[in-house]
Amino acid sequence: MLFVSILRELTTKKRVLFACIGTDRATGDCLGPLVGSNLKRLGYMVVGTLDEPLHAQNLMQELHTISSFYNPDIVLAIDACLGKHDEIGKISLSNSPLTPGAAVHKNLPTVGDISIMGNVNMGGFLELQVLQCTRLHTVMKLASDITHLIWQSIPAAPKDDLAARPISQNQCS
Repeated sequence: MLFVSILRELTTKKRVLFACIGTDRATGDCLGPLVGSNLKRLGYMVVGTLDEPLHAQNLMQELHTISSFYNPDIVLAIDACLGKHDEIGKISLSNSPLTPGAAVHKNLPTVGDISIMGNVNMGGFLELQVLQCTRLHTVMKLASDITHLIWQSIPAAPKDDLAARPISQNQCS
């Protein structure tokens, strides 16, 4: 599968941190935390789970923590998006960061070196209500599919590597 081979190529021999963006307070926006919870159970290094979501209120603080505490080689951001009707259920991979909250007109910083977006519903009108009324089945299927694609592409970190790798003094500039 092309998705798997591209993702594997982008992350080979890299310490990957998954930044799974969203909240469990809106069905359409819980895609990131669902994927994050799945990945964490599988042994991946994750920020953003159902238990501890990565969302608009804590994003700036967590981005600082990611860079200073986790010290990943690459950050893979995962988030839900809105699009056209025929794109619902589609997953896209991009060799660039994503802009969380764009569908609901929030001004947030970009996240990640690469990104995965799952289209959960149609955009263009009353986006907040659309996210609230998105079918849970659609989000759960996307979360399962994204988790499986990552599992096929990127090996989970060894248990002793799951702890944060502090930045040494000579790495700071």
